[in-house]
Amino acid sequence: MITDDPITTNPQHYRLLWENEFVRVLEYFDSPGVQTVAHEHPNSVMITLSAFDRRLASGDRTLDVSLPAGKAVWLPAQRHSGENTGTTPTHTIFVELKGDAAGTPSGSAVGPDTRTENGH
Repeated sequence: MITDDPITTNPQHYRLLWENEFVRVLEYFDSPGVQTVAHEHPNSVMITLSAFDRRLASGDRTLDVSLPAGKAVWLPAQRHSGENTGTTPTHTIFVELKGDAAGTPSGSAVGPDTRTENGH
């Protein structure tokens, strides 16, 4: 159960595209300089539709992320806020897992896991 649902906390940036009992698919869009308020994501796959630079913050930790367009990355369950620190819009799709696969934000995860299993 997401307590700080990004659709509720940041409705101007997140849009529900599709949902069933297993997954929820969200679209995210912002422009340079935009900041989001803290929200939670369950275990998710994030697909980047644009290249972007972001600063993610969780508690006293921050992580600068730079991703190219067309990349799929694992996003472990987490609570964070974000800021578009680049010169381009951020446009992504999140495929959020539900049920036992959703996980619980642990406080240790912030940002995507950009390691790949298949070397791509």
